[in-house]
Amino acid sequence: MPENRLDLNSFPTIIDVPREETASLLAKVLGITSLGFLITAFGVVTAPEWSTFPGMILVLGLVFGITFARKASPMLALGLFFTLTYFMGWEIGPLIHHYVRTVGPTLVFNAAATTGLGMAAMGCVAYLFQINYRRIAGIGFAALLLLIVARIASMFLHFMTPDTYSWLTLGIFTLLTVGDFARIRAGGDGRSAVSLSLSIYLDAINIFLAVLQLMSGRRRN
Repeated sequence: MPENRLDLNSFPTIIDVPREETASLLAKVLGITSLGFLITAFGVVTAPEWSTFPGMILVLGLVFGITFARKASPMLALGLFFTLTYFMGWEIGPLIHHYVRTVGPTLVFNAAATTGLGMAAMGCVAYLFQINYRRIAGIGFAALLLLIVARIASMFLHFMTPDTYSWLTLGIFTLLTVGDFARIRAGGDGRSAVSLSLSIYLDAINIFLAVLQLMSGRRRN
């Protein structure tokens, strides 16, 4: 049997790639994601009060667009990603405006700062410890599906409070974030910088919204 045969198990699933080999990929992902958050902030500022549903539909469509464009045209995928980050601002904008009116802008800023520090900490964990990102991704995705089903059921049975949902969301996306950073640490698993940035960006948005809900609930209590 030829020694150069492609081994499907040769792709790393744990942190076994020298850090310097993934530093460039991590820098690209963080740069793209950071610019995306700035665009989202602009989207939030310019979002009309009716923009949540249109923003959600556009974001979902752009996620699929990035998935199909990431290999055929990386530049198109990057453009679609930045467009997505703007309309994510539309999707969450009315909610952010509500929090600003009811609990004040300071709490929104604190939630964003907490999210940023938390993301940095999770990135450090992923780079310091041996982590099987595929296993974490599988567990996190399964947990997320269960949470979505439970959330839908709770709309009718009312067994889950907003804070409970936020705690579960925070836990699941913390797990997914560690897995996504570990994937980057392992070389990206063949994914482009845009695709990896999209994963990190969506993780952070969900963590931010969960933290914001929990902080506002504590403030009201």
